[in-house]
Amino acid sequence: MSAELPILYSFRRCPYAIRARLALCVSAQRVELREVRLSQKVAEFVQVSTRSTVPVLLLPNAQVLEESLDIMRWALQINDPLHWFQEDIEIQTQQLIDENDGVFKLHLDHYKYSDRYPQHSQLEYRLQAECFLQKLEGLLQQSPYLLSTRATLVDMALMPFIRQFAGVDSAWFSTCEYSRLRGWLNGMLATDLFSSVMEKYAFWQAGDGVSFFPPRQ
Repeated sequence: MSAELPILYSFRRCPYAIRARLALCVSAQRVELREVRLSQKVAEFVQVSTRSTVPVLLLPNAQVLEESLDIMRWALQINDPLHWFQEDIEIQTQQLIDENDGVFKLHLDHYKYSDRYPQHSQLEYRLQAECFLQKLEGLLQQSPYLLSTRATLVDMALMPFIRQFAGVDSAWFSTCEYSRLRGWLNGMLATDLFSSVMEKYAFWQAGDGVSFFPPRQ
């Protein structure tokens, strides 16, 4: 059975992998999941991924998807039961995702790993990242979700990164001025969907038994 399934190389806490698993789970696209130890990558993973980064989805026809958004779109094009795709906001969706994956992710990394970037203080890196948070807070003042009255692709694509940002200094984030953003994040973290994609798997090695994702159907 597993030979007929796509194989997903993943890492539980990686925000890119989280967004991919969210789409796979909501679309009920079952895969064989191989949890990767990023500090000790197995040969099978390195052979499949040209960049050795997660997530990577190996399809049964040998096609390889190495971009998290490509994996999301692949899954949702097969089945999109919650209508995460919305054509009328497609341009704004891509713009926000591009900004998140570009400038904001850079500032997030500097903020999270500020000891590796001594050119500025952690506070300065946080202030740089807050420009994006301010934009999201403004959008959430207009609707319950970023671009709609319900969750769409952009919410699911950005949420894992805002979660990572919030975790750097959770005490600060819990009382910061971005109350709507905090409520938006906490609401999605409390869902059964998020709990499902964050279940723990042992790190995979060649010869191990098969682990399936989504974990339950």
